[in-house]
Amino acid sequence: MSHGKQFTLYNHAAGSNRWKVVFVLEELGLTYETIYLDFKSGDLRGPAFAKLNPDGRIPALIDHKNNDFAIWESDAILLYIVDKYDTEKKLAVTDTNEKYQLIQWLFFQASGQGPYFGQYFWFKNYHPKKVESARDRYKKEIARVWSVLESVFSK
Repeated sequence: MSHGKQFTLYNHAAGSNRWKVVFVLEELGLTYETIYLDFKSGDLRGPAFAKLNPDGRIPALIDHKNNDFAIWESDAILLYIVDKYDTEKKLAVTDTNEKYQLIQWLFFQASGQGPYFGQYFWFKNYHPKKVESARDRYKKEIARVWSVLESVFSK
């Protein structure tokens, strides 16, 4: 199959993690086509998408210039794109200590910020019953994450 763009990015119109991938692709001038999947239609849980991502979540990326290599999880996608295609070192970090600090912040985002924002969004907008304790918990965690970032960026 011939592709005009280097990448196919599977996403959802409301997904927040997609922006990380889009920003890096844009910053590096890489071409991509976005396919938007619908949460309600079952696209994410179907057998076709499961071949790309067995976890059935977005984003997922196919690199057509690398034998249609498929990768999922937004932070893994970021590391892949930068490692493989940031030849001008616009985003790459070459110092070992800086590299691991970068990875540390990716893990902070993946294990804290992303899940807390996602859970709050779910309980605020989609959960069938109003669960105020869950909304309060995630709202407080979001505030805590922001305070961590503020403490670092304000120095």
